[in-house]
Amino acid sequence: MSEFIDDLLWRGLLQDSTDLDDLRKHLDSGQVTFYVGFDPTAPSLHLGHLMQVLTARRLQLAGHRPLLLVGGATGQIGDPRESSERTLNPPDVIAGWVEKIREQVRPFVTYEGDNAATLVNNLDWTGPMSAISFLRDVGKHFPVNRMLAREVVKARLETGISFTEFAYQLLQSHDFYELHVRHGCTLQFGGSDQWGNITAGVDYIRRRGGGSVHAFVTPLITKADGTKFGKSEGGSVWLDAGLTSPYAFYQFWLNTDDRDVTSYLRYFSFRSHTELEELERATAERPGAREAQRALAAELTTLVHGEAETAQVLAASQALFGRGSLADLAPATLRSALAEAGLVELQGELPTVAALFRDTGLVSSLNEARRAITEGGAYVNNERVSDVEATVPADALLHGRFLVLRRGKRTFAGVERVS
Repeated sequence: MSEFIDDLLWRGLLQDSTDLDDLRKHLDSGQVTFYVGFDPTAPSLHLGHLMQVLTARRLQLAGHRPLLLVGGATGQIGDPRESSERTLNPPDVIAGWVEKIREQVRPFVTYEGDNAATLVNNLDWTGPMSAISFLRDVGKHFPVNRMLAREVVKARLETGISFTEFAYQLLQSHDFYELHVRHGCTLQFGGSDQWGNITAGVDYIRRRGGGSVHAFVTPLITKADGTKFGKSEGGSVWLDAGLTSPYAFYQFWLNTDDRDVTSYLRYFSFRSHTELEELERATAERPGAREAQRALAAELTTLVHGEAETAQVLAASQALFGRGSLADLAPATLRSALAEAGLVELQGELPTVAALFRDTGLVSSLNEARRAITEGGAYVNNERVSDVEATVPADALLHGRFLVLRRGKRTFAGVERVS
């Protein structure tokens, strides 16, 4: 099992931990029950959560037992941010998000065998507590001076922080204690921004006579260009296919900067060290082939959305550039792919091909569109158009409503006819 810690270190997944030698011995001693938590602050997890989900998967594959906590209680409070106080969402909204996220994390681990995973909700033990019980049984063990020393709290003292958010650390620490008592949990991990909360839980369990427990955190993911990881032009990249389509999800990874792809492969991929090192060499020697990006995009899209969706995404990537059949693509896949490129909705009769090229932004004017047609660089549904006055018959619409317009080999846009 020491190899597991070595693997985390090689991948860059272990930023900080309680005593590393003790953690190694603990994992070597036999099956360990661990937990990682997710607060329902939205109806879906996003890419920022994916490292934690997949790290839980790694631990289970190494023989340990996962407790996946979705915070029905902590989600009603919110961990303090340095910027400002959070807006409190209604409890019924949070309850709905809890169920969505529970279903979202479910496929990443197995619920059978000796180390079967368990889904837990901290509202089950926090909800019944009275204010007096919370203050006497939990609050008594937290020195305020230590809580004030947290960087995020110090940053908020000048602008103001409510007692609600200030007390979040107590709730998360109590979660660790309850899971320790109820399930024998002896390890918590999370993102590096949670280090203060996690170590407070370790100390709280010791103060309540629970003995020694362990913790580690993964690093904050950064991008070489200085922009925030997990963001696209449309905002956050979500794990929910209804919020970020599988095609857009695949494209996010495919567009990874060469400077970032090596670390992302180590963080997220389940390939062997040898395979990852080969992909790293390919990036250094043949960056234009984007082998590492393609491998990363295919593996993660399959993990999150399944093999069938990934096959559709790959088929769309080929078909849009004339290397496959557009008619074989599912309507949802085709629409999401076109939406990424630029999708224009039209009503009524379709104008000429030249006008469509102008209206979708593939060219800046009708004259430029006619020139592209004359030079043989205009395609509709992968069929070359040669007549500058050509129109598109209604029966050419894919699935009765889509057109794929392409200029040259790589620039395309979409049209959707709406009623």
